[in-house]
Amino acid sequence: MGGAAATATVAHDRRTTGTIVEDQSIELKAYDLMSKDPRFKQQSSIHVTSYNLVVLLTGQAADESLRSKAEQLAASIDRVRRVVNEVEIGSTSTLVENSRDVALTTEVKVRLAKIKLPDFDPLRVKVVTERGAVFLLGLITKKEADAVTDVVRHISGVRRVVRVFEYI
Repeated sequence: MGGAAATATVAHDRRTTGTIVEDQSIELKAYDLMSKDPRFKQQSSIHVTSYNLVVLLTGQAADESLRSKAEQLAASIDRVRRVVNEVEIGSTSTLVENSRDVALTTEVKVRLAKIKLPDFDPLRVKVVTERGAVFLLGLITKKEADAVTDVVRHISGVRRVVRVFEYI
C-alpha cells in the first residue's frame, strides 16, 4: 500500500495504527505458516483476513483436516483474539467464480457508499466475498451494522451475509 493510500486508510479506520500493522503482520504470519505444509498449496485455496486481531478464514480445503489445521495455525499466532473459520470443504473456486466475487465486492462497496447515517463511513467496513458469500468486518455501531447488512442482503448475487463485526 502506498503512503497516501495508507494515510487515507488510517484516517478512516477506527482501529489504532498499531492494530492495523498487527493485522497485516498476522495475515503474513498465517500465510507463512500454511506455506510450510505443501498440502495447503496442493489441496486448498484459503484466504486470511485479520481485522482488529480477529482472523477470518475463507476459501476452500480438500478435507476437514486441512480446514482445521488452518484454524489451528491462525489461532497459534500471537495476539490473535479469535478465529472465524468459514473455509468450505470442496474444490477450489474457478476463475469465473473469482471474477464474480470481485464484481460482487465492488457492488457491495458502491452500495455501502450510499448509506446515509450520521458519522457512517463505508471505508470502515471490510468486505470479503467468496462464492457469493459476503463477509463483513469492522468496528461499527449496531445501527451501522444493521444498515449495512440490510443493504448487502438485497444485492443480486449475494448468497449469504456473514457478519464478523465488533460493536462500539
